[in-house]
Amino acid sequence: MKPFLRQTLERQILRLQELDALLSASDVVSDMDRFRKLTREHAEASVVVAQYQRLTAREADLISAQAMLTESGGDPEMAQMAEEEIAQAKADIARLDEALQLMLIPKDPDDVRPAFVEIRAGTGGDESALFAGDLFRMYTRYAERCGWRTEIISESASELGGYKEVVVRIEGAPDALGVGVYGKLRFESGGHRVQRVPATETQGRIHTSACTVAVLPEPDETVAIQINPADLRIDTYRASGAGGQHINKTDSAVRITHLPTGIVAECQEGRSQHGNKAQALKVLTARIHEKDRSERAAKDAAMRKGLIGSGDRSDRIRTYNFPQGRLTDHRINLTLYKLAIIMEGDLDDVITALQVARGAEQLAELEGSNA
Repeated sequence: MKPFLRQTLERQILRLQELDALLSASDVVSDMDRFRKLTREHAEASVVVAQYQRLTAREADLISAQAMLTESGGDPEMAQMAEEEIAQAKADIARLDEALQLMLIPKDPDDVRPAFVEIRAGTGGDESALFAGDLFRMYTRYAERCGWRTEIISESASELGGYKEVVVRIEGAPDALGVGVYGKLRFESGGHRVQRVPATETQGRIHTSACTVAVLPEPDETVAIQINPADLRIDTYRASGAGGQHINKTDSAVRITHLPTGIVAECQEGRSQHGNKAQALKVLTARIHEKDRSERAAKDAAMRKGLIGSGDRSDRIRTYNFPQGRLTDHRINLTLYKLAIIMEGDLDDVITALQVARGAEQLAELEGSNA
């Protein structure tokens, strides 16, 4: 393990001891906001420290096994036992070291947040809309695998199937490392290209079409951007599409326009105008928040272009080649020949590879700042 990482972990142990003392103080218990914040930090630090303690224990085991090998005195049975323990300890140390590096990556506060996933058909006409439907199905299947909840906010269906545009909200509990929906899906933003024979193609020719995906964190209501109601234009209209008799009889759909930026959000899936307005306002706030994030990221990118990229929709991030059963993520040169099961929602290998690549970037930055 790199020295600067070990120093960081030693500081984590000291911080955990401080948190133990703070959480037992009466003034903290009486302040529920501070108590919740410290409890969350304590839980995260406890996981990291426990992992570090397992690492140091295995490092001690390795030293003992190496000493045993040296002192075996030609005893083949003892030497074999020592060699097996050395091999196992080294494997465990490498695994624990990698896990700790991921744990030490600076967290984005939004990583724990629910997310809005926006999928829009691009070039390719009907085939692009069909591909948008495939991407929607892929992400919702992945959400099912993770035990997350999905809710369609708005949709514009294509005549031949799929979507011209669909926005879905995804919510779920963070994993053991504190990574939630946005943290897992954030690197899906960008241009997705598909190469396959469309269902409408009669001569068997392979076509290329594209969709764009944008993943936006749902802003925390306690720290969300404050929007002046005077800056909003709210329009109601009669929803279209499936939904039975009710959806066609009332002006329940809501479209909200933020006049200073021109950003628009709409929701028509709920049966009440009030509920649709609340959801549309959440999406609008997320889009304004994302615009602010993107502008800040663009300034940073002017100085340093990260491996993962900006997440802008114009970035072509991935190609889905159906004839070859191949998925290629161009940002990290990842190629997987398991496209069929990926399209069924098995995204773990892709998402993990992107997280590891971004983690390597952040650790290099952290090491540079500690040099």
